[in-house]
Amino acid sequence: MKTPGSRFSIEERVGVLEELLGERYSCRAYRPDPVPRSTIERILTAAQRTASWCNSQPWQVVIASGAAKERFRAAIYAAASSGAPDDGDFSFPREYRGVYLDRRRESGFQLYNTLGIVRGDRAAYARQSLENFNFFGAPHVAIIHSDEALGIYGAIDCGAYVGNFLLAAQALGLGAIPQAALAHQSGLIRRHFGLGDDRRVVCGISFGFPDRDHKINSYRTSRAGIPEAATFVDE
Repeated sequence: MKTPGSRFSIEERVGVLEELLGERYSCRAYRPDPVPRSTIERILTAAQRTASWCNSQPWQVVIASGAAKERFRAAIYAAASSGAPDDGDFSFPREYRGVYLDRRRESGFQLYNTLGIVRGDRAAYARQSLENFNFFGAPHVAIIHSDEALGIYGAIDCGAYVGNFLLAAQALGLGAIPQAALAHQSGLIRRHFGLGDDRRVVCGISFGFPDRDHKINSYRTSRAGIPEAATFVDE
């Protein structure tokens, strides 16, 4: 059965979505060649269809490439590696506990084991964490920011936008990684890109052509089953 106006059956449509969701991963190694501007614009065009509260579409995106990306990388890496205090616009998790801590640890140990980092080697953990600020070698980085007056709901809409950006990138053969880490330097980001004081940095997205041969891109994180995430109430 087809939905009205579609060339594809329902099974074909949902099958493509499931395939993209199943394939997508946080890419942490990239080839150096840049993504054509037309491809980036296609990602942005697709992501712009994201649903938002009252159709406010609060997301704004700065995309740094080439020499501009390198200047930004040098500035934010220097700040992060110097031990500069967190300067985020939104509160980061107070703590991870229970199943959320378990999942965080599982994901972290998958990363460290893949790289051969010995469990408990905090210096190696810190070095790997700083790679966020090198954008993992990606040729492009996007900064997602919202209007201060929209508060948490603007950030929620931006989160939906990020998800669609990632899926569009995956569909076009690219790798990407959403990075809350970059938002730890929100003040620097505003100053560097000349953003207004009313802008709130939600996250960054590093993206480009994935280095499929790098071992860091070889593992995949797990997902909880439906009974762990959903409750059905019928009566």
